[in-house]
Amino acid sequence: MTKTVARTDWHPASWQALTAAQQANYPDSAALDRAVDELSRLPPIVTSWEVDRLSAEMARAQRGEVFILQGGDCAETFAECTSENIVAKLKILLQMSLVMLYGMKKPVVRVGRMAGQYAKPRSADTETRDGETLPSFRGDLINRNPFTADDRVPDPQLILRGYERAALTLNFVRSLIDGGFADLHHPEYWDLNWVGHSPMAKEFHAIVASISDSLDFLETVAERPLHKTHRADIYAAHEGLHLRYEQAQTRYLDRRERWYNLTTHFPWIGMRTSSLDGAHIEYFRGIANPIGVKIGTSMTREWIQSLIEVLNPNNEPGRLTLIHRFGAKAIEEHLPDLITAVSETGSPVLWVCDPMHGNTETTADGIKTRRFNNILSELDAAFRVHESMGSILGGVHLELTGEDVTECTGGARGLTDSDLARAYKSTVDPRLNYEQAMEIALRIAGKHQHRF
Repeated sequence: MTKTVARTDWHPASWQALTAAQQANYPDSAALDRAVDELSRLPPIVTSWEVDRLSAEMARAQRGEVFILQGGDCAETFAECTSENIVAKLKILLQMSLVMLYGMKKPVVRVGRMAGQYAKPRSADTETRDGETLPSFRGDLINRNPFTADDRVPDPQLILRGYERAALTLNFVRSLIDGGFADLHHPEYWDLNWVGHSPMAKEFHAIVASISDSLDFLETVAERPLHKTHRADIYAAHEGLHLRYEQAQTRYLDRRERWYNLTTHFPWIGMRTSSLDGAHIEYFRGIANPIGVKIGTSMTREWIQSLIEVLNPNNEPGRLTLIHRFGAKAIEEHLPDLITAVSETGSPVLWVCDPMHGNTETTADGIKTRRFNNILSELDAAFRVHESMGSILGGVHLELTGEDVTECTGGARGLTDSDLARAYKSTVDPRLNYEQAMEIALRIAGKHQHRF
């Protein structure tokens, strides 16, 4: 796939001249315009200096100095914007990062799939049940999940509701962090129920005790607190799918002379919207945020090189993240050639492994799931391939939850297909539950202690 569109002056709406994939068909375009106009006048959800700070962290991850942990819901829902759910998401990210920091001996940067992950791409525009065909559910930002004609009509007001809940989520996260919730001196505050019965509980508590003892020793020697241990920043990320939503909060900052998407710190482009001729690439090339692109088995060396040329023409460190998601059976066939192709460009990129999306399958009962062993296998292969080619795997991208769901099979508890119906809550893709997510973190830590 080659670049065919001439790139001219960019502005936040220049994407509208191109084909925009995965966009909802709003029957009332005037109502959509009014909602977008209202959104464009509301305060930003994130700040430009937070965005720039994450760009610097991404550049460090490219060099192997830090590791990126990105995780959260496949698709957030408005109904789950509660203090309990937000705390659970924050706890699991903090717990995972603590374990990984201990094993990898390097800082872990936490990026949540939160505060805006309200839109999802779909394989078809419509869905048919019992002879009735309606628009597909595209996430709470666009329409509603119940299979009725009224619920499935795209509603422009949901854009504003999504903005409000994203802002509420991120403001609560900031308040927790500023209040000392993420203080490394008190990791026991982060415990979820799993530590009381999990086979991994003993190992986790040993890590907590070791870190606490180390902090006490260092602060005793230094005769002062280590200020960086009192908080842990959490950055927000979502797929930049709904382009009118993204455009509405895209602003030019005179002091930085750049355009920023201020709905999130880190937006990414999915495989379905990464066409070089498409509107998403056009929009993303002009914003100053660090950006990600999902890459899979259909990605060619020519395509990936052209993406780099368009999205990071100045070879800016920290600018571009490539999130590969091939599946356990295909990663070793496809990843090496793409690593070589990227290396040939001389442009710095951050490589991140998404071991979730390429391993989705359907059970005999028609339930979408992922096998934990396949997730681990792809992650293991990713570390192995990058190391063998002199490349750096700088992060992991996971769909997970702090809840006791049963959506992925396997793991320490040995969940089977028959367990899925017990607590399957996702409206789109299956997520790791808190035990499975912690097992991934322990495996990554073990990999760096030669125990994978």
